Amino acid sequence: MMEPPAGSVRDWLDHRASHGGTGFVFPDGASDLSWGELRETSRRIAVMLTGLGVEKGESVAILYPNCREALEILFGVLYGGFRATMINLVAGDSAVAYALEHSGARYSFVHPGQMELFERTADPARITPLQVADVVDNGGNLHSISSDSHALLMYTSGTTGRPKGVVHTHSSLLAGGWTTMIAHELSEADRGFCVLPIYHINGLCVTVMGTLVSGGSLAMCERFSVSRFWDNLGKVEATWFSVVPTIISHLLHSGSKPDALTRQRVRFGRSASSALAPDVQRAFEDRFEIPIVETMGLTETSAQILSNPLPPGVRKIGSPGIAYGNEAAIFDANLRQVPHGSEGELVIRGPNVMLEYLNDQDATMSTFTSDGWLRTGDLARMDEDGYVFVTGRLKELIIKGGENIAPREIDEALYSHPDVVEAAAFARPCKSYGETVEAAVKIREGSQVTSLGLTKLCEAQLGRFKSPDEVHILPELPKGPSGKIQRNRILEIVGDKANDLKI
Repeated sequence: MMEPPAGSVRDWLDHRASHGGTGFVFPDGASDLSWGELRETSRRIAVMLTGLGVEKGESVAILYPNCREALEILFGVLYGGFRATMINLVAGDSAVAYALEHSGARYSFVHPGQMELFERTADPARITPLQVADVVDNGGNLHSISSDSHALLMYTSGTTGRPKGVVHTHSSLLAGGWTTMIAHELSEADRGFCVLPIYHINGLCVTVMGTLVSGGSLAMCERFSVSRFWDNLGKVEATWFSVVPTIISHLLHSGSKPDALTRQRVRFGRSASSALAPDVQRAFEDRFEIPIVETMGLTETSAQILSNPLPPGVRKIGSPGIAYGNEAAIFDANLRQVPHGSEGELVIRGPNVMLEYLNDQDATMSTFTSDGWLRTGDLARMDEDGYVFVTGRLKELIIKGGENIAPREIDEALYSHPDVVEAAAFARPCKSYGETVEAAVKIREGSQVTSLGLTKLCEAQLGRFKSPDEVHILPELPKGPSGKIQRNRILEIVGDKANDLKI
């Protein structure tokens, strides 16, 4: 399928149900979910919401971890023509309260394990909790919907100020699954393995929508487990998996390995959400004999914007690849395209790009150029083959004495040490330089590596000026729901007690 999917999620679920077969399996123990069963339950949920008077395109909040019921609710809300408002369960109470209030949701499906969170964050006068057990089939009508109807509302992590509510239509949501399908050549024979939460764009678009559009099936776990990853992957006979760099690093440092049959069956692993350090990628592939395809995506683009080709295509280590199904370019500060090899801002245009930020016209206007390019806020360069190399976030650059330093360079130097499991460089305000460089790492249990040793490693690779003044060894680095390390939170964790944290 070389054209983006037409129609709505309702059309696609009807299509899958009419052909039969298993859509989803659950290694944690729930029974398999066929496309036919999913369509029936989705329709019942859609009818119930319509009967409650929920308007077409109105937000319906979903507070659910990964599970069979979460999929039924997600598809039920989408099937009815409502805006599935995915609430990030680990974003913190203020972000959850903001999303519930800002979305305008009058109803929310709440998992029993999330009732406490809901009660702490929801205004009971404005929003009513629902359970799937409440669903009754009263055979009512549904709203008519089309490809440009609102489908998804997902909030960004809000690293700079308030979270923004990203609105996707049925069209852009399906296109997010399609860009994944064409890049990874997914077919009905494939079974994905999902350990990332579906309240994050990677879990929802790459694995769930990728499965809907390709007609394959998906194994879904409630959460990532280092000890059970390879066993579960083998048990469900998955052919591909989607993870983030921190998971790749944790698997690399664990004792378990896939058996020969699993290694043979798995075509590739997919890495997204943040940069994958080249040394970690090479070590993973050497140890497990499974190729890792590095990709890149955004909430604003239904996940994937770039991907490396599958083997035997050229995978350029250190690059999230080339555009599939959308266009990518590099612009200068005047929003003009720069020559190959020059640094600028990565911009994207295509069918997977969001409609708008909800109730925020200024943010929407400043994110899009006049001719429809979405500004990503990422600094990058593109080579003559179209491969993009991301050098940093515009907002994360460390500016020391007027010089720009990309945290990623420091991360990669730290990851070159075999005992480093997680690493992130960050800026500390400083009177003489404006900002100085520091970093935090998590190291392998039993490692003898010291803070000073890691500083010296960076100096040998990067020179003194770019190297961190301090490397803090922490038990864990702060992460968002996708497993992406949150640099902006490290300074408050290490505080001013730099000397207490040195080893």
